[in-house]
Amino acid sequence: MTELLILYYSQGGAVKEMAQLIARGVESVPGAKARVRTVPKISANHEATEPDIPASGAPYATLQDLEECAGLALGSPTRFGNMAAPMKYFLDGSTSLWLKGALIGKPAAVFTSTGSMHGGNETTLLTMMIPLMHHGMLLVGLPYSEPQLGTTTSGGTPYGASHIGGARDDQPITDEEKKLCLALGKRLAETALKLQ
Repeated sequence: MTELLILYYSQGGAVKEMAQLIARGVESVPGAKARVRTVPKISANHEATEPDIPASGAPYATLQDLEECAGLALGSPTRFGNMAAPMKYFLDGSTSLWLKGALIGKPAAVFTSTGSMHGGNETTLLTMMIPLMHHGMLLVGLPYSEPQLGTTTSGGTPYGASHIGGARDDQPITDEEKKLCLALGKRLAETALKLQ
């Protein structure tokens, strides 16, 4: 079984829901399995502010999760056009994997949720790709053969799946956004299987 890591940080719940949809897309591919993980909140001085084990939901990610995966889907809400600090903090701690080239050649995809239509979803997706490229990962986006990219009036980009949540993250994920999350997970899994 080829296992793909769906690693996310979510504050309002939208990115968590997207991660679950991407995991479903991964598992729609025979021979592929999703390992869903999250990261804890951090304080301004970069210390975890949550217990070592989450009370509910996905377990916290470890570097071993990254090393063992055959591919990665990375998700974060947008913070000023970039990923949220907890995800950046986790990735900043992955130097030991970079030193030994543990992620080189593995496929990766990115996803995000923003508060508004022009709230930085594309810049967040692009900046999330940068550390993955430093790790030598192969980026997988969404091709325009996905019909929802041409019809969506909310989230969805060729760089990865996205959602427009509204200022309070109270807008539900649209059907088009859901289909693009599923498609991204499926494409990531198919790519990982082909690369193996």
